[in-house]
Amino acid sequence: MNQEWDGLRNERPAQPVGRRRAGGAIGRIGAIVMRLVLAFVALSLAQVVIYKFVPVPFTYTMLFDHNGDTRQWVPINRINRTMVDAAIAGEDARFCRHIGFDQDAMLAAWQRNQEGGRIRGGSTISQQTAKNTFLWQGGGYLRKALEAWYTILIEAIWGKRRIMEVYLNVAETGIGTYGVEAGAQRYFGKPAAGLSTLEAARIAAAFPQPKVRAVVGATGRVRRHGNVIAAREGVVRGDYDACVYN
Repeated sequence: MNQEWDGLRNERPAQPVGRRRAGGAIGRIGAIVMRLVLAFVALSLAQVVIYKFVPVPFTYTMLFDHNGDTRQWVPINRINRTMVDAAIAGEDARFCRHIGFDQDAMLAAWQRNQEGGRIRGGSTISQQTAKNTFLWQGGGYLRKALEAWYTILIEAIWGKRRIMEVYLNVAETGIGTYGVEAGAQRYFGKPAAGLSTLEAARIAAAFPQPKVRAVVGATGRVRRHGNVIAAREGVVRGDYDACVYN
């Protein structure tokens, strides 16, 4: 009797087959997801490390631009400092002070957007560089999350000077035109090394909407914005652009 009781006590209820299969499927899916995540992390790290030293050959925006992609990569020492100052003055005044994200600018943009009217972003030059170099245009939570990840990587691996160099070479400067060298040649018939303060400001004023904002012959708000950028360039130099040149 005692032996029979001990046998019954030691028996374990069998786990339902369906539950075992569900648990196994979840485990396999989790393993696949983990492998995909690790593969993406490795790939993104490799991309960022390679582009720290190698000119970016193309971007998704260039590939899918039906207007073509006129461009010419130039190192930052062949881009007039006025263009760097204009980009900082027009796009990201705290470029040398933040670590990729400007919380004040993001909050200000969110508050303006709540008031209605034209949607404005609070992206830094670092975020724009991450998007332009590695991702696609447009919104969505996935793209924003990937943009944040790449922004962290380029801030940590590239540094500010390289971020600015890549930004000025891949940013769209007009219809089918990419980079400030191609923009300078298109609009002013000169290399980026020869841009004047006002010419650089005109290009920077068109950065947010290069397909619709005129660089030459700009009028109205775009022209006023360019004039403001030109006036700010002197303030930027030597302090706000120090991370690029020191």
